[in-house]
Amino acid sequence: MNPKVSTIMGSTSDLPIMEKAAKILDEFEIPFEINALSAHRTPQQAMDFARGAYDRGIRVIIAGAGGAAHLPGVMAALTPVPVIGVPIKASISLDGWDSLLSIVQMPPGIPVATVGIDGAQNAGILAAQILATGDEKVLQKVKIFKAGLETKIVKANEELKEVKYRFKTN
Repeated sequence: MNPKVSTIMGSTSDLPIMEKAAKILDEFEIPFEINALSAHRTPQQAMDFARGAYDRGIRVIIAGAGGAAHLPGVMAALTPVPVIGVPIKASISLDGWDSLLSIVQMPPGIPVATVGIDGAQNAGILAAQILATGDEKVLQKVKIFKAGLETKIVKANEELKEVKYRFKTN
């Protein structure tokens, strides 16, 4: 089984956030890989990885980064594969805002789809949706997932009907 999505992070300290993307990809039965790469500490490995991603069968890269958060942009600069950036609220970051702004403010020609701070779950879902444009099996799993979201809210509203307050009208 060859990976279609590559989930990368600047450091394994980012794994508690990035594993949320892995869990979604697992749920959708999408083959993926997880690696630690650093735009600053392993720049040559990061460049080689990005340049070879498409030829290895990677169709989406999910790149998580905290602090200066250069990893998603470096990936996007060096590969034709869509890159989804996950800004991470790291110990060195400014509540994740520095990471978010570093990832979302890419120069023209180097797009990085960016999810919210620590939003790896949404990155996994977005990767699945990108793949679903050319894969009927993944499309069906995305549709089932989205229908499940609606079901959760309908159920929650039913449960809220049972919550009693003196002045509650519904």
